Amino acid sequence: MSLMANLYVGQSGLATSQNALNTTAHNLANVDTLGYTRQQVSQGTRAYQTLEKRNEAIAWKQIGTGVEYNNCKQVRSDFLDISYRLESGRYAFYDISQKALEEIEDQLQEMNGTEFAESLNNLWVAVQELAKDPCSAVTQSSLVTRCNEFLTRAKSVYDGMVSYQENLDLSVYEMVNNINSYGDRIRTLNEDIVSIESGRHEKANDLRDERNNLLDKLGELGRIEYTEDVFGNVTVLFEGSSFVTTDHVNHIGIDTTLDSPVGYATPYWEYAAKKEYNMYGEEIITSISGGHLYDLTQTISTSTNTDIGKLKSVLLARGDHNATYHDITESEDYYNSNIANSVIMNVQAEFDQMVHNIMTAINQIMEDAESNPATLDNSLGTTSDFAMFVVANKTDALTYDIDDDHPAGSVTTGFTIKNTQINPILLKDPTTFTFRTKDGNEDNDTTEALRAAFTSEKYVLNPNVASRNSFITYYNSLVSQVANSGDVHNSVKEAQEQTVSAVSAAREQIVGVSSDEELEYMIQFQNAYNASSRYINVVSQMLEHLVSTLGA
Repeated sequence: MSLMANLYVGQSGLATSQNALNTTAHNLANVDTLGYTRQQVSQGTRAYQTLEKRNEAIAWKQIGTGVEYNNCKQVRSDFLDISYRLESGRYAFYDISQKALEEIEDQLQEMNGTEFAESLNNLWVAVQELAKDPCSAVTQSSLVTRCNEFLTRAKSVYDGMVSYQENLDLSVYEMVNNINSYGDRIRTLNEDIVSIESGRHEKANDLRDERNNLLDKLGELGRIEYTEDVFGNVTVLFEGSSFVTTDHVNHIGIDTTLDSPVGYATPYWEYAAKKEYNMYGEEIITSISGGHLYDLTQTISTSTNTDIGKLKSVLLARGDHNATYHDITESEDYYNSNIANSVIMNVQAEFDQMVHNIMTAINQIMEDAESNPATLDNSLGTTSDFAMFVVANKTDALTYDIDDDHPAGSVTTGFTIKNTQINPILLKDPTTFTFRTKDGNEDNDTTEALRAAFTSEKYVLNPNVASRNSFITYYNSLVSQVANSGDVHNSVKEAQEQTVSAVSAAREQIVGVSSDEELEYMIQFQNAYNASSRYINVVSQMLEHLVSTLGA
């Protein structure tokens, strides 16, 4: 090789070392940048120059022509990326469930007070005091007052749970908007990356970092699967359905009229919804039955990956309506498939069932009482006119289907927390029900029946629980169930948090930038640059010596 050619060998070293220094400086500048992936320079040899070919020789006589800059690649692990996005989605699922249970505990006043428990206990005390002196105006008034306090407090607790449902419903809109915006941005990044990398000379590493960061965020919101083609396009499946393709994004819509009895947001795939157009050419969604994003009746299980994603957890916790005791009593299959998985609806149904049973039992005893004013005087009306609780709206009915035997509109709500009030007659004059029989004696049978109703253990929380409770122990069992569920979800969340931290740490060891390591590389590449520079100086001096010697 000529001396002039040797200059190109030195030049290749300078250029490659400079590129490596630039990459190292870029890594150091992004040490604290969220989602940044360490970049690594790949170097190789240029094509050798063949001087002589001899068949009897072991190898041809060749000389090198320098070093070549191949590319600047990201250092990532596909396995750890997939694991991180899966486990972070599972952690988000149990985190939402655990926070929902904490909110329920707050609503039941078992963390910051005992107001409802006190109202239930006060009602029980009033029943016992009435049994001691049934004909006393004080004990009669106390019973009506405590029943009113009990119902008022029950309404407050139930309204609190409904309010939390509405707050969760608002978060659904935000999450769906984020999912759609992430999908749109990923598609835009796909186009930019393909455009930059199509020449096979550059890698759009910073754009790839942004795309990976968006995939991380998508993984927290739901179960995703993704693949990258040879051109650099990433296609994404969200909850098993096509989301981001090479040329478009299938957006998720929100329905509030077709699927929820109370107008809660229901996510659906816009491309799968049935549509019609009115006379003005406006699009109208007529059905989303084939486009549901989730099947919320599925059993929640880690083995089948049905416990992944913040959005699904919010939808499950919130439910699709405000549950009542009908959701437990009308159909066991309906309860297990539609109510049991929902943190809030399950507690709503069990809580409403407790209040319903107490009100129904008190009413039945008072209607059957020998001292009922209507029994004493038929002209006053029916015995139910003097019961403690009355239905506020007798025509109110469930607005959703339970099963084929209980379609929407066929089941009147009856004595639910929201549809019950204290009898105005007794509120106006608590002594109207005198608890005195026709012969003037105290109606001890009725007061003893009231006491027995509170201590009779014949009520279960739901069809899946065998242990029976009395009115006194039912509420404690309900609170214990919420606390136990909270402990289970919290344990799973903490275990999942450790898993996510371990996977994240392992991934960070690969993709993360170590300032000490990069400084070592910088010294290494700087020395290589200096060596190439000295090599060129030596060649230059040799050429100068030859030219000056020959010239003389």
